[in-house]
Order: sequence, then C-alpha cells, then structure tokens
Amino acid sequence: MKELNPKTLLEKIVVNVGVGKLSQQANFDDKILPEIKKEISEITGQKPRETRAKKSIAGFKLREGQVVGVVVTLRGQKMVDFFERMNRIVLPRVHDFKGLSVGTVDERGTLHVGFREQGVFPELNPEESHFSFSFGVNIVPKSYKREEMIETYKQLGVPFMKGEEAKAKGKGRKRRKSNKK
Repeated sequence: MKELNPKTLLEKIVVNVGVGKLSQQANFDDKILPEIKKEISEITGQKPRETRAKKSIAGFKLREGQVVGVVVTLRGQKMVDFFERMNRIVLPRVHDFKGLSVGTVDERGTLHVGFREQGVFPELNPEESHFSFSFGVNIVPKSYKREEMIETYKQLGVPFMKGEEAKAKGKGRKRRKSNKK
C-alpha cells in the first residue's frame, strides 16, 4: 500500500479560539488577548487574526466590533506539520484519552476536535501560561465523502475509538441549514 500524504488529501486546518467570557474582564485588551494570540501563534507557527462581532447583542453584553475570537488557517506544509504533531504527540498527551469518536466527522468529512486547554501542546511552557483557554481544530478535506474520509483519517494515523466502525455508517454531525435569504 502506498504512503498517504496529508498535503494532497487535506484542504486546510482551521484553529479557532472563542474568547467569550474572557472578553468581559477588565484587562482583556492589555493582557489576556495578547497572551492568547502569542500562545496560538506558538502552537500553530502562524500569526492569528482577530474575529470581531458583526452586530451588538445586549443579552450577551456584546458590542459591534468587539473581539470575539482569534482564528488561524493552516495550509501547505504548516498544515501537514500541525496535523502530524496533533496525531502523534498532542492527542496521546490528553488526560484519559481513549480515542476520537467517529461522530466528530460530519457528513462532509470534516474532522472536528476540541481541546479544553492549551497545555497539552509541547510548544507551551505551563509555568509561563497565565490563562487557560479552550479551542477547536477543524480539519477540512478535499473530498467531501464521510465514509471515505473516516478511512483516510485512520490511514493517516488519527486515533479513533475502538469498536466504533459499526456506528460510523450514516452517523455524523449534520450541518445546520442557513435560514438567510
């Protein structure tokens, strides 16, 4: 069997951090946001961009233009390096990790992985990290067939839970239909 290359099978990897409740703290713009951006750039090897609120929502104490998260989109060699590091080093370091559920792959083949804290990445020194934040990693394939991508992810070394092959048929996250007109 030939060796699979993630560069030819994956389109991009998107790392997303929502700052939500942290943005309500007094020193958010001066201390917390720069720290989050620094740590995400150390994890991914690329500078993140800020995402801002498009409109104000009073119930969430959100104002238009306020920073709601930071995003990094990885492509090419940085994507491959991050993917292999995540599978071989980071996921085994997660506390009580038994494997990813095949339910984390949606019907288009996108793999969604969430991390509760950034400390599992070896690039970060836990003593220097002042804030704990969670973030999501979305691995977007070039092919949009779920079952095909589950098998491809397994061949690429993504650690799925044992005994979930039967559950893989037909199950997956459904994307919400947009009700925009």
